[in-house]
Amino acid sequence: MRKAELHVHLEGSIEPETLLEIDPTLTREDIAAHMPAERTFESFIESYIWVNRRLNTPEHYALATRHLLQRLATQDVTYAEITLSAGVILWKKQDLGAIYDAIWEETQRASLPASWILDAVRQFGAEAAQPVVEFAVSRRGRGVVAFGIGGFEDRGPAEWFEGCFRDAREGGLHLVAHAGETVGPESIRAALKIGAERIGHGITAVQDPALLAELAERQIPLEVCISSNVCTGVVTSLQDHPVRKIWGAGVPVVLNTDDPALFFTSLDREYEIAEHEFGLPVEKLADDSLRFGFRGPNG
Repeated sequence: MRKAELHVHLEGSIEPETLLEIDPTLTREDIAAHMPAERTFESFIESYIWVNRRLNTPEHYALATRHLLQRLATQDVTYAEITLSAGVILWKKQDLGAIYDAIWEETQRASLPASWILDAVRQFGAEAAQPVVEFAVSRRGRGVVAFGIGGFEDRGPAEWFEGCFRDAREGGLHLVAHAGETVGPESIRAALKIGAERIGHGITAVQDPALLAELAERQIPLEVCISSNVCTGVVTSLQDHPVRKIWGAGVPVVLNTDDPALFFTSLDREYEIAEHEFGLPVEKLADDSLRFGFRGPNG
């Protein structure tokens, strides 16, 4: 099926083979020790940071981009929006401009059309996020379509970023937010209040029927990442995942991988899970993934 991937982190997509190419001093045992199958959300963040610390040059990021786009193309993905942890790059005191330009050059060489979402780290606060906003706006004509916030919801409330979202919107960018992954539906409401157009994860909306009704009425999609939620322990088991209830409430669902290398999944696998475990109409899900892309029919 033709489909889009709208919630995938570049840094979380880097497979062991790519890591070995980036850092030949690593061994597969090193990688396995830092990318375990069983983890909590906190240990997932530790793995994510460990991978980030291996990325030290623009060429490393470009290589990761090339390999991700190649893998997506083999899965009948016809459009992707990839999240770059720009806030982490600045935290590492690396040259964000040089890194992004290398990524964008690689993107333009690929056969698969892709855009970029630049992400700030919630727990770093709004002051640290503002340079990400300004940089994202400066690259709006070179592949950046949106600004987002990720990281620990409970350590960086959405209200902190109201000004950042306003500046990004006025700069011509779309707005996304990770919310309702590890915190309750109040986190989703806060993200909507500051202008989020899509919600990353959003699965705790199932706890609030009024919120589900609002999301359905406003047709605000949830970027659902089933395997991610199971691997991080956000849901206790695959069978307990609320995606079927969310879909049944009329909320638009877009399936994604989040961090496919860290969660040992692929977009094809997420569609198989949705169909076989939850009986969801995958053709409709695929159509919606294309419809809700910021450079799709609604973009």
